[in-house]
Amino acid sequence: MTEPAPAPDLDLRLVRYFVAVAEHRHFGRAAARLHLTQPSLSRQIHRLEHQLGARLLDRTPQGNTLTAAGEVFLPRARALLRSADQTVAVTRAAAEPSRIVVGFTRGLIVTPAVRALRHRHPDADVQTVFVEFGQATAALLDHRVDAVVTRLPVPTAGLRVTVLREEPRMLMMPVDHPLAGKESLTLDDIAGEPLLRAADPEWNAYWRIDPRPDGSPVPDGPVAESFEDKFEIVASGQAVAIVPAARDGGVPRPDLTAVPLRDVPPSHVVLATRAGDRGRLVTAFSRAAETHLTDPDDPPTSGPLP
Repeated sequence: MTEPAPAPDLDLRLVRYFVAVAEHRHFGRAAARLHLTQPSLSRQIHRLEHQLGARLLDRTPQGNTLTAAGEVFLPRARALLRSADQTVAVTRAAAEPSRIVVGFTRGLIVTPAVRALRHRHPDADVQTVFVEFGQATAALLDHRVDAVVTRLPVPTAGLRVTVLREEPRMLMMPVDHPLAGKESLTLDDIAGEPLLRAADPEWNAYWRIDPRPDGSPVPDGPVAESFEDKFEIVASGQAVAIVPAARDGGVPRPDLTAVPLRDVPPSHVVLATRAGDRGRLVTAFSRAAETHLTDPDDPPTSGPLP
C-alpha cells in the first residue's frame, strides 16, 4: 500500500509574507511594509506556492487578487500565525517571568513610564515596540505585546482600557488653505470640507465625526493607507484631516498647519492590556503609565472603560 505524501513543512516567514500581500493586494506596498524589495517578496511568494502546490495569487497590472486556493488559505494562514505567536509568548512567559513588552502607536511616547518601571524593577526585561494603530488590539490578544499606549478608538473586547489623558482636536490643512490662520474653527466652519478617510469605519466615525451632530454626512476625501499618504493628501489640498493636538504644538511638515476645533470633544490617549492579565509587571507598568503619561495638571478623567 502506498504511503501518503508527507505534508509540506511550511515556513512561517513565507506565510507572513503572503498575509501581508493578501491584505495590501499590492506587492509594492507589502514589500515596503516588510522592508523587502519587490522582486525578493515575489520570489518568496513563489516559494510558498511551490511548497503548497497551489497558486495563491493572480497578478495583474492593477494589483493582486486571491485565487480560490488563496481565499481558502488566507484565514488559515492568519490562524496559524496567531497560534505561533501565542505559543512563543506563552513559552517565553513561562521561561522569563520577569519580561514585559510595551507597545506604543505613532506619535505617543512611553519613555517616562518605561524608565520608571525599569528603575522600580531592575531585574525585569522591559522591551518596547512600535505597533501600527490598527494593530494594537491584535498585538495584545496575540501576546506580541503585554501593554499598549494608543489612542481611541480601540476595539475593547478582551481588553482592559484605561484613559490616560485628553488631547484637544485640531483641523490639519495646507498653509495656504482659506481657513489657515484662524484662531479656532467649528464644525459648521468645515461643513463643506472633504475629510480624509481610512479603511476602518470606526476610525472614520471617530476622527471624521461622521455623521455630524445634526445628522448630516461628511464630504469624502481620499482614503489614506499610511501616515505619509495622509500628510501628502492634505498638503496637496485634496482634503483636510482632524488630528490630535501635538504636545509641542508642531505639525509634521512645513507646508501644513493646524487650527483648534472648539466644539469637538477631545480625543483620548489610553493604556490597553489584556482583560485577565494581572501579572506583576503589567500591574506595575499600568501604575507607571497613570503616573507618568498623564499631564501633571490634567489627571485621568476616567477609570477603566467597559
